[in-house]
Amino acid sequence: MAGITKDMTIGEILQANPKVAPVLMAAGMHCLGCPSAQGETLEEAAMVHGMDIDDLMKQIDAL
Repeated sequence: MAGITKDMTIGEILQANPKVAPVLMAAGMHCLGCPSAQGETLEEAAMVHGMDIDDLMKQIDAL
């Protein structure tokens, strides 16, 4: 998906495209509204959750 990068915060991504939320939820990121989601980049969140950021970006890009 154009415009979404791994350096954006979860909050920024959800503001840019709310359709990304189900992808993140399915990946195990269930705290999309918590304070850390507002300051944590997608790459940081993927690392914390033990996910491969490139795989996650492919899923987001496929939207």
